[in-house]
Amino acid sequence: TTSNTGIVLTTGYRLSFVCSVLRSAPPCSKFFSVKHTADVQYSINPPRSEADHLSPIPLNDDTVLLFSMKKASEEENDNKLSVRYYGTDKKMLGTAVLHLTAVEISLDVDADRDGIVEKNNPNKGCWKWGPDGHGAIILVNCDSERRWRKLDHEQDFIDRESDLKDMTTMVLRTKGPAKLPEGYKLTMHISQGDAESIRFEILQQTKQADQDSLRSKYPLILQSACLSAEVLYRRGFAENKFYVEGIRFPDKDFDGLVTINLSLLEPIGPGIPETPIFTDKVVLRIAPWIMTPNTLTPKEVFVCSTTDNYTFLKEIRSFVAKSGHNLKICHEYMNRGDRWMQDEVEFGYIDSPHQRFPVVLDSPRDRGLVDFPYEKLLGPDFGYVTKKAQKEDVNSLDSFGNLEVSPPVTVNGKKYPLGRIIIGVAFPTAAQGRNMTQVIQDFLWAQKVQEPIALFSDWLCIGHVDEFMTFVPAPDKNGFRLLLASPDAGYKLFKSLSKQGHGNATLFDGVETETPRPVDDILNDEELQDHNNYVQSCIDWNRDVLKRELGLDEGDIIDLPILFKLVKEDEEVRALAYYPDVVNMLVLGKNLGIPKPFGPKVNGRCAIEAEVCSLLEPLGLSCTFIDNFASYHQLLGEVHCGSNVRREPFDFKWWNMEM
Repeated sequence: TTSNTGIVLTTGYRLSFVCSVLRSAPPCSKFFSVKHTADVQYSINPPRSEADHLSPIPLNDDTVLLFSMKKASEEENDNKLSVRYYGTDKKMLGTAVLHLTAVEISLDVDADRDGIVEKNNPNKGCWKWGPDGHGAIILVNCDSERRWRKLDHEQDFIDRESDLKDMTTMVLRTKGPAKLPEGYKLTMHISQGDAESIRFEILQQTKQADQDSLRSKYPLILQSACLSAEVLYRRGFAENKFYVEGIRFPDKDFDGLVTINLSLLEPIGPGIPETPIFTDKVVLRIAPWIMTPNTLTPKEVFVCSTTDNYTFLKEIRSFVAKSGHNLKICHEYMNRGDRWMQDEVEFGYIDSPHQRFPVVLDSPRDRGLVDFPYEKLLGPDFGYVTKKAQKEDVNSLDSFGNLEVSPPVTVNGKKYPLGRIIIGVAFPTAAQGRNMTQVIQDFLWAQKVQEPIALFSDWLCIGHVDEFMTFVPAPDKNGFRLLLASPDAGYKLFKSLSKQGHGNATLFDGVETETPRPVDDILNDEELQDHNNYVQSCIDWNRDVLKRELGLDEGDIIDLPILFKLVKEDEEVRALAYYPDVVNMLVLGKNLGIPKPFGPKVNGRCAIEAEVCSLLEPLGLSCTFIDNFASYHQLLGEVHCGSNVRREPFDFKWWNMEM
């Protein structure tokens, strides 16, 4: 007679245990029979008839006994199974007895994305997009719960319980005897391959007598520097909570997926490593960073105060107040003379079933506003992320006036419910040219949910897409219109003015630093016409790209009258707006803060303003023209360049996208 002990694992309800019947059989064994306690159940493979179970069963080379237990054990070795072996004459030759301990083990997450950690979801070990998808979600813990400015995930301890709401709850559920059999242990682990491309932290909640010590209550047990750790097995029915935080967004070398494993290790013998006899796993995805388009509701407007922008600030304050939104001013001690709020940061957010908060992306331009996002925005439930680039690789196209996002669109049947990111780069065939630095492009592409579109913007001196395009809300069609700068529309307007007898009306009337220029003089300037023919061809190329990539037709586009001029810069000829660029506007719902163009006046009203209003007001939009000539336009920017808006997030949940 041989006797041994074993452990039967149950995930959720039960998991079968397999053994070869022949392996423990005495020589000359030809038949066998099985006896067991009430909570054990078994089957034989290959299957036998019911009659075979009532008498000794033929023993073959491939006979396998499959057994399980109906419920978890209350005590160690409280169940057993025995196999009797018989010879040819069915005389008993020996008995093998296996003493069994059943343990129920399940590593659980919110795999169905309803905000509740359900028990043993069958889909917890994989991740699927879509409304019928599954798989849990982790947030990058990139806000700061503390008075001092430091990202929460940069610390290996918790000192505020409020930080837990930014983490994903994972539960180890166990049921069984008071302790595991001698030598058995539970370990949580990640693979070496994952550790080379992902980083995350797991904190285990413990019951400490000193409840004031959060470091002892939530010790860090697993991180990239430590691939495995033993975890506590608790007696009876127990739920052991863990808190998982991401510390890195998806990127070129990381698809955002994380696998966490829990294994039960079995002792073999002295000096021999334990063997895993069971592994449960969960797969989670780190939430992407998501941008917000002009069509979403504004929450806060940001501008800078400088020594020379009093008029602009006064008009912006009035416009924002009229629009019913909150204005936040970054003062000179913080902006250090850098007024380009749009270029420094891009507001977005991260989302999960259990938590959502805004996250600001800090550009690598690092000028006067370099400290603003970290010092003034980062805080509780307000995250921060940046991508570092080599200083010599950073150029004007890395400022975030060159980073926009469309409203939701459908393109050839493919839905983009969160819109598409838009960036500006050099023309695809250009041997030399400025491009957005690769680390930023890689980051944007890796987020997946707002697939980027690259436009040609290097033809502009500053090189930003917001110099020739924007989006405004509309009550019909796609719910928005694409506005494009159009020299053709500008010349059409000026020719119409000349034909109506207003050829002597002047551009720049009332601007102290500019010489007024009559409409007819502009129309007769052949060099300026050549400049604008070139600009129009560049915009037309982008127009075709936007129509194709956003699924638009001509009815979705409005052309605004803007002229440009070419200047030589670093041996390259590039374009600037000839007068304030009315496309570079601040969009607050139906209220538009538009650069005042100082166009030719007809009957006391600026003809460019009148034309813009005639194009936009039928959509229910209200146009307010803001004087930014001296403080922004002459410094090569406009209203949008000098402002920024944090908006409400989408109602649509990114994990429901069809990929």
